[in-house]
Amino acid sequence: NAWQSVALWHSCRKAKESLLSNLEGVAEQTLSVLGRGSKLIGGAVSLQLSATDVERVLLEGFFPVCSLSDRPQRQASSGFQQLGLPFETETAITRHLADFLCSAPSEVGGSVVADDTADDSSASRTPLPNRLLLNGGVFKSASLRRRLVECIASWSADGAGPPQLLEGQPDLDRAVAGGAAYYAWSKLRGGVRIRGGAPRSYYVGIETAGLAVPGMPRPLQAMCVVPQGLEEGSTLDIPSREVGLVVGQPARFRFFSSRLRPDDQAGALLPYWEDEGLEETAPMEVELPIEESPEEGFVPVTFRCHLTELGVLELWCISTRDAQRWKLELNVREEQPASPTA
Repeated sequence: NAWQSVALWHSCRKAKESLLSNLEGVAEQTLSVLGRGSKLIGGAVSLQLSATDVERVLLEGFFPVCSLSDRPQRQASSGFQQLGLPFETETAITRHLADFLCSAPSEVGGSVVADDTADDSSASRTPLPNRLLLNGGVFKSASLRRRLVECIASWSADGAGPPQLLEGQPDLDRAVAGGAAYYAWSKLRGGVRIRGGAPRSYYVGIETAGLAVPGMPRPLQAMCVVPQGLEEGSTLDIPSREVGLVVGQPARFRFFSSRLRPDDQAGALLPYWEDEGLEETAPMEVELPIEESPEEGFVPVTFRCHLTELGVLELWCISTRDAQRWKLELNVREEQPASPTA
């Protein structure tokens, strides 16, 4: 039942920490789960776990050896899901790491380039770390640390050798909590903060005016609303001409992103682009509310964007005729639009 499942969960966690701990070095651990009610003792179940079995299951399940071209495999999900944190379905941390490194821009010859190739030759063009700062209690295990280092070393095409762990005695159990507390303190009192900024540039699609041609959609332009590197927590008024916002009827809003255009500034308008230049995210089809629909079917607006600390792009469409405004949201970490508000 539910109570025994929670007890089993905590018993497994304690066994894992004990068996993988460098300090205790236990070879076996007993898991015990009591029964319920009158079967408290008679309904108890127990078994022995060995350190070898735990290492094998965790290493191959969470840190399997993979190539730099491997990518996380997303499993098909059920149509109905309980609301909660969006946990990953891919358990292999090494595949997530390979995907992250191959999508990270690198400095080559003074210009920023991003490597999107997914073949084995990408190892010669993908920036690999030469120093590692580990985080989280899972890395208290020497076998898990060793597997991670060996896997990253196998991706190097020039035989650079394994990355080196940073020296010191980090508090792996409380590092995340300590970092979060220091971040909050530095925002309140001021201090040194590591700033990453938006990893991509983001654009909205704007349909051009013109005569309708049978069988052909009107050309689409892309306006940059978030330049690459914009710091989280920043707000920008987008310098541009008025844009017509369709209200009072269903409309389709299209968003794009790019890792390959670091020089585009807010307000930059792309009349056309190469297919590999911009990637379209999930479009949003909504009807923006308005009390009285304008005769033209649209309201002239200007844009203001705010990138929150949680990675949500808030695109405000501000009417130039009155005080009305509408907000469209895009989660830049998941690249899926959320619900609009007015």
